[in-house]
Amino acid sequence: MISNVIVAQSTEVEKANFYKKTYAHVAFAILAFIGVETVLLKIVPAELIYMMFVQKYAWLLIIGVFWLASFLASKWSLSQSRATQYFGLGFYVVLEAMIFLPLIYIAILQSGGQVIFQAATLTTAMFAGISAVAFTSKRDFSFLRNIIVIGGFIALGLIVGGMLFGFNLGLWFSVGMVILASASILYQTSKLKDSYTTNQYVGASLQLFASIMLLFWYILSILNRRS
Repeated sequence: MISNVIVAQSTEVEKANFYKKTYAHVAFAILAFIGVETVLLKIVPAELIYMMFVQKYAWLLIIGVFWLASFLASKWSLSQSRATQYFGLGFYVVLEAMIFLPLIYIAILQSGGQVIFQAATLTTAMFAGISAVAFTSKRDFSFLRNIIVIGGFIALGLIVGGMLFGFNLGLWFSVGMVILASASILYQTSKLKDSYTTNQYVGASLQLFASIMLLFWYILSILNRRS
């Protein structure tokens, strides 16, 4: 049975174990994403990948399915069953790999993978810096929740509008999404101790992984524009 002790109310040893397991699972999720993405690039025909970012309605359908599946994956990852938690995390990793497929494909065509390495390096550095701020600062970052929720709905509306009506969101939208993803990482990291029990490190890692991948997506999008 999964413990119901909130991290903030646990012992220092239990807190340390929770954080260690959470970030270890984030690292494993990233490695799994790389592995799945590599396989998809090898087995998915180039014509199908091309259709994913050329056919706007197909891409809109993919995003709709992705949002629904992401909700289910998050719910599963917080289940009382450990097996269900891991199923949710694994399912989400596969979804991310599928969504990233056309963006990674474009980056490889344009730069041979150099831009991907640069984006990964920037994402890692930003995640480390934001995490350090969250753990060392005594500020309450709960005010970011409403900003993230409202910003997320606005961003989703703009994305859907751009697909339906054919307008380009441009560089500044990507910059804004980098800021939104950074705020999400800061908020989620600062709330880890209050939102999860000591045995919900799989669910905590999924939420952090999702924000990291959102940050990586828009950093890579910005660098793709420059290459």
